[in-house]
Amino acid sequence: MRITFLGTGTSYGIPMLSCDCAVCRSEDPRDKRYRTSILVEVAGLSLLIDTPPDLRSQCLAHNIRKIDAALMTHAHADHIFGFDDLRPFTNRMEDPMPAWASAGTTQTLKRIFDYLDRPPIPGTSLARIDLQVVEGPFDFRGVRLTPLPAEHGRADMIGWKVEHDGCSFAAIPDCKHLPPETIELCRESDLVVIDSLRIRPHPTHMNFEEAIQALEYIQAKRSLVIHLCHEVSHVQAESLLPTGIAPAYDGLQIVL
Repeated sequence: MRITFLGTGTSYGIPMLSCDCAVCRSEDPRDKRYRTSILVEVAGLSLLIDTPPDLRSQCLAHNIRKIDAALMTHAHADHIFGFDDLRPFTNRMEDPMPAWASAGTTQTLKRIFDYLDRPPIPGTSLARIDLQVVEGPFDFRGVRLTPLPAEHGRADMIGWKVEHDGCSFAAIPDCKHLPPETIELCRESDLVVIDSLRIRPHPTHMNFEEAIQALEYIQAKRSLVIHLCHEVSHVQAESLLPTGIAPAYDGLQIVL
């Protein structure tokens, strides 16, 4: 299983438009953060977690040639507004691309991308997506996929756990609180990545203190934080995190 972090930033991205702070002006490439998205390559499949507005640029940067399925976490703009960029991948697929989301996220996606239920005008193309509501763990071509409920403001939020051949990866890119059942589902995974927006508290995102506490409960073999805003640099994040927890960054690849 290979995990590639296509984007690790918050909704503004970094550098943030019209901002001259030290992180936005940083020359450290790890401080350049697209909106959050993760590619999981496992068992010959390429599974995409979320479709941010930067998806086209992310796919070009990493020479992504195929996406077999999309795993959506929630319906905030920074996680869904690249949904139509799945179109060139679906054009080359025999069947529509499966995509899974919570009930609330599915409803929002069908409202924003209302063409999902309509055929294209002859001579044109539309993203061919088989959007399905996920209600529990299921298998997709030999890979176990489990939705992970989480609290993130008003969003109908889920993270995802991917398991295959004894390897397990869990990603919850946006959250303020993890219920006990999600903690248990993530416990002792090979790799877990969760939201850690900044040092200061935030009403709908974990800060560093909250993320550290959650990851210490989970006790994964390897732990990362993601979705960092421009208030903290990569180097600063490294200095704030305890041994065993590190910040993810755009382009980071991990093989399990």
